[in-house]
Amino acid sequence: MSNSLSIINATIFDGVSDELIEGSVHVVDDRIAAVGGTSEPADRVLDARGRTVLPGLIDAHCHAYGIDLDLLKLESAPLSYVALVAARRLAGALARGFTTVRDPSGGDAGLARAIAEGLLPSPRYLWTGPALSQTGGHGDVRAADSDLCGCSSHSVEVVDGVDPLRRAVRDRFRRGAHAIKIMASGGVVSLTDPIRIPQYSADEIRAVTDEATRRGSYVVAHAYSAEAIRHAIDNGVRSIEHGNLLDAETAEAMAAAGAFLVPTLAAYDAMDRRGAELGMAPVSREKNREVLEAGRTAVELARAAGVRVGFGTDLMGVLEDEQLNGLRLQIEVDGPATALRSATSVNADLLGRPDLGRVREGCVADLLILDGNPLHDPSPLWTAGDRTVIQAGAVL
Repeated sequence: MSNSLSIINATIFDGVSDELIEGSVHVVDDRIAAVGGTSEPADRVLDARGRTVLPGLIDAHCHAYGIDLDLLKLESAPLSYVALVAARRLAGALARGFTTVRDPSGGDAGLARAIAEGLLPSPRYLWTGPALSQTGGHGDVRAADSDLCGCSSHSVEVVDGVDPLRRAVRDRFRRGAHAIKIMASGGVVSLTDPIRIPQYSADEIRAVTDEATRRGSYVVAHAYSAEAIRHAIDNGVRSIEHGNLLDAETAEAMAAAGAFLVPTLAAYDAMDRRGAELGMAPVSREKNREVLEAGRTAVELARAAGVRVGFGTDLMGVLEDEQLNGLRLQIEVDGPATALRSATSVNADLLGRPDLGRVREGCVADLLILDGNPLHDPSPLWTAGDRTVIQAGAVL
């Protein structure tokens, strides 16, 4: 027996267009059956008068396993505890309207199975497993004067050399990973690596991208500086995360390579405001200040060069409650329609899932219903007002 849902009297943002349309959205089982016209009487009817229907939001940089800003504490925690906290974090993201997330530094087959079996409320969950880092790179949790190591590899695994990297990539795909994440430059919360210097050799990156390409997948790279971004894309990386120190020449190279940029403006804003009270190391707060304002400029440079720009948040620990604030920050740079496309249809294309991120016949019925018109007044996107989340045709 089919289950059907009709959302009537709606204003609709389809995930692609600059203008909203008025009409209805008709859902049968987990797919959108029709948009704008009439349909057979449905089992359930929602009257959306005065409200807007959007595609379910997609966060392309969401860390379920990112339970602490202190990477050593994170990697030292038992996996059972990390997974239980991750379940709560994912449920929170779904309640905010994020019906799909990509986790580019964590997740595993066990968490994915629990989600698939309906054991916990969660967005559609696309995971990479632990990110790959060189010794002394962004994912190496040790301080310069310490040989202690968390060693659990919940969110990052230190792997050096072409052959070990090939084995690590193959094992991630064996377990069901969506894509592969590498650390290609220094980072904010790591303690020993300069933020601008490229990480991994060309041969090492090429080994990872070669394995991913043959598997029909792609590689995601943490990269801040122009030189690190260029090093990554020249060796086959498809998705650049953060990219705050991008320059115009490198943006043009990204566009020519067909690479995406996933900015994570929410993370730097949140760490700038709340980092000291949360005990962030002084070196991390200093690095954060270096990239804070540059993130907005990077989005503008990418747009000017024709780079496809997605949306991510990269929020660790208690900062997860800033997820919707990321929409506000990107809207301040891009305007509402462009930023919403980034968080819906552009991210869907990045993930290789054109059946997501759109209110279109045949697409998955992941929808978000908000008060008002977000193109005229986008504030309901990030405020605590009433919102209705529909995932695969089910009203949550």
